Amino acid sequence: MTFPSLARRLNLADTVVIGLSAMIGAGVFAVFGPAAQAAGSWLLLGLVVAMVVALANATSSVQLAASYPTSGGTYVYGRAQLGHWWGFAAGWCFVIGKSASCAAMALTFAAYTVPEPWQRPVAAVATLGLTAVGYRGVTRTVQLARVIVAVVLAAIVVALAGALLGGTPGLPSVQGAAAGTPQWYGVAQSAGLLFFAFAGYARVATLGEEVRDPERTIPRGIVLSLAAVAVLYAAVAVTVLATLGPQGTAASEAPLADAVAAGSWRWAEPVVRLGAAVASLGALLALVAGVSRTVLAMARERDLPGWLAAVHPRFRVPHRAEVVLAVVVVTLVLTMDLRGAIGFSSFGVLLYYAVANAAAFTQGAAHRRYPRALQALGVAGCTGLAATLPPTSVLAGLAVLGAGLTGRAVVRARR
Repeated sequence: MTFPSLARRLNLADTVVIGLSAMIGAGVFAVFGPAAQAAGSWLLLGLVVAMVVALANATSSVQLAASYPTSGGTYVYGRAQLGHWWGFAAGWCFVIGKSASCAAMALTFAAYTVPEPWQRPVAAVATLGLTAVGYRGVTRTVQLARVIVAVVLAAIVVALAGALLGGTPGLPSVQGAAAGTPQWYGVAQSAGLLFFAFAGYARVATLGEEVRDPERTIPRGIVLSLAAVAVLYAAVAVTVLATLGPQGTAASEAPLADAVAAGSWRWAEPVVRLGAAVASLGALLALVAGVSRTVLAMARERDLPGWLAAVHPRFRVPHRAEVVLAVVVVTLVLTMDLRGAIGFSSFGVLLYYAVANAAAFTQGAAHRRYPRALQALGVAGCTGLAATLPPTSVLAGLAVLGAGLTGRAVVRARR
């Protein structure tokens, strides 16, 4: 059966903006506190581990996206390189993990903007509103993403300036990150948490069917956006450690806001909170686009119901997939807390990237851009970080993954 194709409208600048908006979300404003709780004074080492794993995953995504410039990401790559079951497992992990990420971003937005009794309804409204934006076309998604990235970067710059110039940062607080012997389980756990803030660089690959000259544009867009975010996160980590110290960072639920509030630039704290709220919306917008395209690809292969493969005749987007995703996310924000959403999301996303690395490992010399050792490192890193997540997240993730695999087996047997 032939399905209508999506329009190729995105250039290199668009892909970088989408990658930035997918990564610079609520994580940069909130994740350093939990990461410091896990790693203590070795937070910076956890950040380095997360960066290395993210780099390995990104290079695998670049190599695969250049060979398969179509929507679906690792779902498509896994099917082509490893077999249909591996592709389904990757796609299913992406859909369930990133649906939870959507809920986490919506809940984070609400937490920064309204009192607790209103947070779940506001999170649901935000989900529906951004789904409506994406429904009207990917170019509108990119236009809004540009505005969001600009606002968030401005807020982060104000936060860094306020913490360093308005406070009393101390170099010993940063140097303290090298004191003592690291607890490697805690470092790995912090890296897994920090990886949640990096996840999103491959969102460009899931839009492969809408990118111009995808063989060149997608690899460059992924690498450029990841490099920019790595520099930004390193600056944030050093700043919060220098201002709050390891213990103060671990005790904070909003390290950047607290770092600013600790100094004389108290006027800047609302700016940081506004930036966190806008960042959450930016990440949610990019997530809705990425997940719906993976659902589209899976529906085209009948791994999900075929009616989800419909493309809107005017806006050229997978409108049914976006509507169903909105319903799922609204259900999650009304029933799940933020901590549970993040843990479940991290498990699914790490397994998704493990399949991506394995798929890239099997590619031949004609398609190879990076050494296999980097892809082996990616597989080991993803599985290792997934194992450090809370046991409830691991068990829930395995249960949902098993349910998806079982459901596919049943449907295929009936066919």
